Amino acid sequence: MSKGVETGRITTDIPARLDRLPWSRWHWLVVIGLGTVWILDGLEVTIVGSMSDALADPKTGLGLSSYDIGVAGAVYVAGACIGALFFGQLTDRFGRKKLFLITLAVYTTATVLTAFSMNPTWYFIARFFTGAGIGGEYAAINSAIDELIPAKYRGRVDVSINGSFWVGAAGGALLTIPLLDPTVIDQAWGWRLAFGLGAILAVGILLVRRNVPESPRWLFIHGREDEGEAIVRDIEKTVSDETGKRLPSVSESITIRQRKTISIPLIAKTVFTLYPRRTVLCFSLFVGQAFLYNAFFFTYGDTLTTFMGVGQVGYYIAVFAVSNFLGALILGPMFDSIGRVKMLTITYCGSGLLLGITGLTLDSYTAVTLTLMGCIIFFLASAGASAAYLTASEVFPMETRALCIAFFYAIGTAAGGIAGPLLFGKLIDDATKGGEGISAIALGYYIGAFLMIAGGIVAAFLGVKAEGRSLESIARPLTAEDSDHDDAGSGTPRAEAEVGSETATRARPTR
Repeated sequence: MSKGVETGRITTDIPARLDRLPWSRWHWLVVIGLGTVWILDGLEVTIVGSMSDALADPKTGLGLSSYDIGVAGAVYVAGACIGALFFGQLTDRFGRKKLFLITLAVYTTATVLTAFSMNPTWYFIARFFTGAGIGGEYAAINSAIDELIPAKYRGRVDVSINGSFWVGAAGGALLTIPLLDPTVIDQAWGWRLAFGLGAILAVGILLVRRNVPESPRWLFIHGREDEGEAIVRDIEKTVSDETGKRLPSVSESITIRQRKTISIPLIAKTVFTLYPRRTVLCFSLFVGQAFLYNAFFFTYGDTLTTFMGVGQVGYYIAVFAVSNFLGALILGPMFDSIGRVKMLTITYCGSGLLLGITGLTLDSYTAVTLTLMGCIIFFLASAGASAAYLTASEVFPMETRALCIAFFYAIGTAAGGIAGPLLFGKLIDDATKGGEGISAIALGYYIGAFLMIAGGIVAAFLGVKAEGRSLESIARPLTAEDSDHDDAGSGTPRAEAEVGSETATRARPTR
């Protein structure tokens, strides 16, 4: 029997039972154990962005130029892209839990190695593997979160968790203030300690994460329904005890043709053939947010020091980061109430328009006013960017979820996230050599604005109304049984709708 062959058929009500659960302390365990990793990502990116001067000094740092700082950012993103694809397919094959433990271990190890960098080459390699761990986390964590969080809360939770990146960003920015103060600590050790503290935080998260269960949805599709049933019963008992409420019964069920693995060709066919509109949607969202964030944030510290003479950028970046987190936290519930399509359009187009206006008037800003304008722009953008991950994780069949997240993250980030830091680094370098002002980097703002507005327009026409709906109704599992009454109004989704904002699809190869 080949690995991908059918192993059995079951009818299960596990998805409906998970979706009908009230919010409880158990769900907070999932959020803390899985979601806090974005704090690490924010810490990583901010440390690099804030420490451009420390890393540039050949005596206390590694002698990196502005272009090298951009290269380091691009290398980190390249590692994240490759790590997402590599670990993403393993997540769909071997399970969410195994991979979200492995990817965190990869991140931790690489971060420690970064702290011990002796030269630029070592530093670049360590940054690559740090990115690989984070990229794998995006695939494993987002898929696990969406499969464990009830449908009613999925939008706000996913957006807020992805937005928690900015908690780490704010913490990292403030952390660099004492670590980069020569009166507090030797500058040859400050930046190294910053990376080391990130590794310590990762170990703490790993200890919490061990208590998060495997996704029952993944288990029943891969022939381990008894394990999935046991986990759901345990979750139900825990939630019932915590809330003091009797859980209502459910009537919805789904019949599954179990398989040990799902082939890569079948996944590719699903993404490109069965869901072409959703493919375009996710690509547009990821390219826009990747260029905007990686270009702007990776080099913002360098921008402030080079053009505005700011010596300590930590305070500026901390304020900027707080506004980003507040955007995801405050606007996140609106993705469940107002809806995915409207909120994606508003956040992408709104932030893109403001960014373009900022590019036109760059010469008129001071460090304070530019940061405040950035706060307004990214208050909107952070919620939209976080929702891009939510979109990729919920609009494709369960068997492909982790790899789809990885695929769009990798492709979108490669297009926007690698080019962005390199472009901004080059623009800053050229402006410095030519004695030009900050307006020399306006091109990067214009490109980011165009990509964000384009993403918002695509969302308006091709977005999926997924709010409050089960994952199985948004995109039918590839292994789900078809039945004649499905098309007669049972609520089971049909093939991808002719209208891009149609609420549901069935993974049936008829188009």
